[in-house]
Amino acid sequence: MFISFILVAFGGFFGSVLRFFLSNLTGKHFFGTWIANVTGAILLAIILKLYLLQMLSESIWLFAGIGFCGAYTTFSTFGNETIQLLLNKKMTTAFLYVVSSFGLSLIAVVLVLSM
Repeated sequence: MFISFILVAFGGFFGSVLRFFLSNLTGKHFFGTWIANVTGAILLAIILKLYLLQMLSESIWLFAGIGFCGAYTTFSTFGNETIQLLLNKKMTTAFLYVVSSFGLSLIAVVLVLSM
C-alpha cells in the first residue's frame, strides 16, 4: 500500500512540474491549460486503454495514469480561467474555451478507447 502512495506522488511530481513549465512557456495564458487538459485527457485514455488490456502494470497505472495525468491536468485552473474570461466580458472566448476543452478531450478519449 505504501508503495502505491509513493508511485502516485512521484507521478504527480512530474505531472505538476510539466504543467508548471507549460504554463510558463505560454506566458500563463489559458492556452497552456487548454493544451495540458486536452493532451492529458488523450494520454490518460491511452494509458487506461493499455492498462485495461493488461499491457501496463498496476505500478505504471498508479505512476502515469493517476499520479502524472492527475497532476498534469487541472480542472481548478480551467474553472478559474473561465471565470476570469467571463468577468472580463470575453464571452465568446470563454464559450469556445469551455466547448473546445470538453469537446476535444471527450472526442479524443472516445477515439482512443474505441481503438
